[in-house]
Amino acid sequence: MKREPILECDVLVLGSGAAGLSAAVTAATHGLRVVVAEKAEVFGGTSAWSGGWLWIPRNPLATRAGIVEESDAARTYLRNELGAHYDAAKVDALLDQGPEMIEFFERETAVRFIDGNRIPDFHTTPGAMTGGRSVCAMPFDGRELGALIDRLRAPLDVVTLKGMAIASGQDLAHFFNATRSPRSAMYVLRRLAAFARDKLRHGRSMHLVNGNALVARLLKSAHDRAVDLRTNAKAVALLRDGDTATGRIVGARVEIDGVAHEVRAARGVVLACGGYPHDLARRAQTFAYTPSGREHWSAAPLTNTGDGIRLGEAVGAHFDASLETPAAWAPVSLVPRKRGEAAVAFPHLIERAKPGVIAVTRAGRRFVNEASSYHDFINALIGTTPAGEEVCAWLICDHRFQRRYGLGFSKPFPFPTGPYRRSGYLQRADSLAELAVQCGIDPEGLQTTVTAYNSYAKDGFDPQFHKGSTPYNRVQGDARHQPNPCNAPLEHGPFYAVKLLPGSLGTFAGLATDAAARVLDDAGQPVPGLYAVGNDSASMMGGCYPSGGITLGPAMTFGYLAGLSLAGAKQADRASYTASAEPIPNPSIPSQGRI
Repeated sequence: MKREPILECDVLVLGSGAAGLSAAVTAATHGLRVVVAEKAEVFGGTSAWSGGWLWIPRNPLATRAGIVEESDAARTYLRNELGAHYDAAKVDALLDQGPEMIEFFERETAVRFIDGNRIPDFHTTPGAMTGGRSVCAMPFDGRELGALIDRLRAPLDVVTLKGMAIASGQDLAHFFNATRSPRSAMYVLRRLAAFARDKLRHGRSMHLVNGNALVARLLKSAHDRAVDLRTNAKAVALLRDGDTATGRIVGARVEIDGVAHEVRAARGVVLACGGYPHDLARRAQTFAYTPSGREHWSAAPLTNTGDGIRLGEAVGAHFDASLETPAAWAPVSLVPRKRGEAAVAFPHLIERAKPGVIAVTRAGRRFVNEASSYHDFINALIGTTPAGEEVCAWLICDHRFQRRYGLGFSKPFPFPTGPYRRSGYLQRADSLAELAVQCGIDPEGLQTTVTAYNSYAKDGFDPQFHKGSTPYNRVQGDARHQPNPCNAPLEHGPFYAVKLLPGSLGTFAGLATDAAARVLDDAGQPVPGLYAVGNDSASMMGGCYPSGGITLGPAMTFGYLAGLSLAGAKQADRASYTASAEPIPNPSIPSQGRI
């Protein structure tokens, strides 16, 4: 392989999701020369496909809205939720520095947030809040990225409308209500017209939302600070000072566009490669229900194969799998592709809480509150499936529900159901018994379950699993449906079903780190010069899932803290930093990232 001269910088970040870019932008803002090396052809990782939500208690947007939270409420909530996995130092870092991180990015960069002040925590244990702990990236005009827009990972196509991403909240509500509200209809028509113009002029939507907007804003901020942004750049080994077994990490060997480089990083290296959702061997080791590693379908990009974790282990880092669960579970369905192409995992995050749908096992029985979090849903499914059987379930609804809300990848009215049925994705039958036979469900069990469910659901009750009983359930339901936004009977055929399988949004197990994001070895000591953030680090939540945004919130916070720590090696007093500080250019590194 051809070799080029050694490249030099202060900080090398491996990976370009929100965690890595948070570290890169923070370090660059404090005057360091930063290189971001992304293995894929596009920037953004799983973050670009995500909902873009961050869980940050007492964040500035909530404070400005007048939401008052007791100082220890979030700690109380996490103590109850995490139990033995509660790490006081990391919890303190998130709760104390998370709001500071939000302020820093809003003050110094192109990153802007919108509040999630009506989004509740997942559970109702002591310390939970019914809103005020969530923020999301503000929509972004992709044209501001210039040429970099072509190297931003597009939204996951199966959760878009022909490539147009729809934001949660009011944006999504307008699309659901477009056939019922003239105001919503006009809103949707304007969105569709703008999307059509963008497709004609730019080949993609320029109205970026959710995680795509977050990554775009971070990329814009990185470019503004002369961060050297590289794609097709795979790190194959870390470099130690003096090439000794205990020396400081001072860079990495990186293959950039097929050319081997040594990228020397005077301050250190940040691992942010997105965890191991597509590392079959490690999945087999850590996912108890899948002994081969293949009985699992992740919604993360295929390029997330555990590179950062392997790089860390090669220099003595400790891989921590002692978590409650090894991954952020989510139910998925497999969307067929063209012949010869692998099916794509569609994450079921929205419709399960809407009124008029239930989830059943092969026996035709319900096993969970369908409106519970995606993580809790799969935990329940794994726990109820007998050993040796396929871990799967079926979402069942009637015609009214499918036409109103859609079912998974199958879109609601006015989209026809024919293409989804012909592909085999959506099952349909005139009766529940026929549907059960098509799906391999016990017909008698399904009929008994639906009859019992309907007898209470017509009055808004669910005595079996109490669907609609929590603030999180209700906010995910349909507020227009009363008396319970999550419950309605399944009455009007034809009936529909989609098969659900165990999937994930990313992994929780990862490299052990401290509260400054420094990677730790088997003895609990820092590996000098090495940091890990995002899903390359073991989740500070210990494999628990207390609320939406508990991946990206800590990811950006600890990315920010890693950037501060790296800059602190140069500036003893980071408080002396002012917004006028200029990043130091590095003319020795020709950048792909210049606009």
